[in-house]
Amino acid sequence: MEQQFTVLIVDDDAKLRDLLTQYLEGYGYKVVTLPSGEGLIEKEKETSPEIVILDIMMPGKDGLEVLRELRPHSNVPVIMLTAKGEDTDRIVGLELGADDYISKPFNPRELLARIKAVLRRAQDPGRRAVKISGQIKVAGLVLHLSHQKLEIGDDSVELSSTEFKLLKSLMENPGQPMTRDDLMTSVWGKDFNAFDRSIDVHISKLRALLKPYPDHESRIKTVWGTGYMFVSE
Repeated sequence: MEQQFTVLIVDDDAKLRDLLTQYLEGYGYKVVTLPSGEGLIEKEKETSPEIVILDIMMPGKDGLEVLRELRPHSNVPVIMLTAKGEDTDRIVGLELGADDYISKPFNPRELLARIKAVLRRAQDPGRRAVKISGQIKVAGLVLHLSHQKLEIGDDSVELSSTEFKLLKSLMENPGQPMTRDDLMTSVWGKDFNAFDRSIDVHISKLRALLKPYPDHESRIKTVWGTGYMFVSE
């Protein structure tokens, strides 16, 4: 890597901290760790990390409480580590200002890919989705995280759970092609049993929702040989 990024890992699991430190340092990252959320604000000011990896399930203050305390002081990108299937924690984390989440157990390679994606968005504010008050705003569209609905101008469109997760993944990564595997993982998790066409069907439904709006009918672009991309321009 041409630029050395600093990653701050906050997790009470010492083995996981050591594993991630060794793995990320192998890719040129500088890694700082904390065993709990205590002192995170001070450590963030001291080390100025480009990204924070924050576990939710920790003794004492949990990750959500720590994130709530951090956000008034810093806009540093945060990836939450969540227990598998804890959808409520994921939604609350996003509402509090988390940039992404990954479920335990995970492959360090997957975390590295998420780190790179979040850092790319953070370095290019023009392409970054704006997250505030439980919403994701991109190109005039507003996705409400708590109510699973899409605001288009004066209209409000209710989304199914699958449509919501799929659109959220696309809107969080404007201008970045996403593979069908990436999208299926974001919707159904790592253990999905879906065939490729299932994503295509849900993409068609989302396009149908956007079609009545000339400014947005072409927001979801097919990237041949790869998957799909949310177009923000």
